[in-house]
Amino acid sequence: MTPPIHEKGFAKLNLYLHVGPPLPNGRHPLESLVAFADIGDDVSLEPIEGPEHRLTIDGPFAGGLAEDTLGDNLCLRALGAYQRASGWKDARFHIRLTKNLPIAAGLGGGSADAAAVLRAVNAVAPAPLSLDDLAQLARPLGADVPACVYARPVMMEGTGEDVRPAACPPFGVVLANPRAPAPTGEVYRQFDALNLGAEFHRDPDLGSGSMDEVLARLGARRNDLETPAMMIAPTIAEMMRALDELPGRLLARMAGSGASGFALFETAAAAATARTSFAARIPAWWSASGVLIATSSLSRAERAAE
Repeated sequence: MTPPIHEKGFAKLNLYLHVGPPLPNGRHPLESLVAFADIGDDVSLEPIEGPEHRLTIDGPFAGGLAEDTLGDNLCLRALGAYQRASGWKDARFHIRLTKNLPIAAGLGGGSADAAAVLRAVNAVAPAPLSLDDLAQLARPLGADVPACVYARPVMMEGTGEDVRPAACPPFGVVLANPRAPAPTGEVYRQFDALNLGAEFHRDPDLGSGSMDEVLARLGARRNDLETPAMMIAPTIAEMMRALDELPGRLLARMAGSGASGFALFETAAAAATARTSFAARIPAWWSASGVLIATSSLSRAERAAE
């Protein structure tokens, strides 16, 4: 029997997020440097016999998914989209999804899980697609799914589906979520009501990708959805103050449309120490630490050790 294929739905972070006014179709133009932490949901794909695919969900946040929506889960939709596009329609699979990330946390969890399914089924397909083709296939599944297919730093432009490779150092990272809802639709409606997109302009140049240069340029950018998200869920502001006060933090910012936030650190070890402090201070909130999946550059400490 073919063993299961294991993939991870990596947490997606908008290291900055600039958003413009709504287009005639209601969507928003944006520009964002997107990175992924080595923290996320676990996805496995196992070939099975039978007339249809199966989906099993467990993990600490499985209870946040309503059972009556599982048949339309994005993971199953991704599997169906792959089989239709590739013509490989006769195989059946059992998807096992372990939800380690909070639901609706602004970390791209559902999109990342769907992307993990695409990578997994592509790994066992008789005629695998290129990663670029896989990302193109993912576009109808949602604006975040193409970026999540790559699971590496990308610049996200257009209305989200236009992605291209970017450089980002392997910052240590602490993620936090105050277990407060900030529905994306509500956040964007508040954003529009405040007319916050009026000064939108594109400036995607982040330089060479060194830690110092990327950090400096990130500091000159922002997340345009922070203010409307905090108006909907004021506890986000409290969370951001707590992240900003962590010792050794280089940058703290809200991730995506909320309600999660992140803090960047010199190393994964520094992030782990800070996360321990954060969890002791506010144990009721979800938090985790790890490292950003990078494509280039060493940390300042690693360069100094060379």
